[in-house]
Amino acid sequence: MMESKSLNPTAAEASAALVEAEASRATLARGIAMPRRFFTLMGAAVAAQIATTAVGLGADLPWVMAVGLAVFAVVAGMQLARFRRLNGVWLGGLASRVVLGTGIPASTSYAIALGAAIWAAFDARWWFVALWSIAGGTAYALSGRQWLRTYRALPAVHGRGESAVWLVLIGVVALAGLAFLLTNS
Repeated sequence: MMESKSLNPTAAEASAALVEAEASRATLARGIAMPRRFFTLMGAAVAAQIATTAVGLGADLPWVMAVGLAVFAVVAGMQLARFRRLNGVWLGGLASRVVLGTGIPASTSYAIALGAAIWAAFDARWWFVALWSIAGGTAYALSGRQWLRTYRALPAVHGRGESAVWLVLIGVVALAGLAFLLTNS
């Protein structure tokens, strides 16, 4: 007769399994490697996107905005693919908070830089557009580096990203705002 093991672990077994899982997560977090120039390329893509949006609105060239969004999308996709190839894992927090900028530091710096660059473009101060774009991209990249440090310290808290529903909702609102800007410029 075969002996079957109970599907319900004892309290000690469950506790040991949780401790082991948490240790495994901490080891993974410490071992995460970033592809070379990951943050630099993301910052440059964000700077280009800010600049092209400002120029597109300020000079009434909507196609320029599309170029900036395409550059950002390509760079973001490539960086996420490089990360996955290097580490063999997917981090929701990295994708949403670092790449898509949903973290508070990234989204705040992006909004300030974009607003200032658009203001400068409407005033035809193109050097100011460049300055604010670079500042926004730099702040975005630095906020990504900060997220990585906090993730490595507390992976259970910082490892999760926003839900797909929330990201789609944000995207729809952003596209509606862009459509409004384009139709009223």
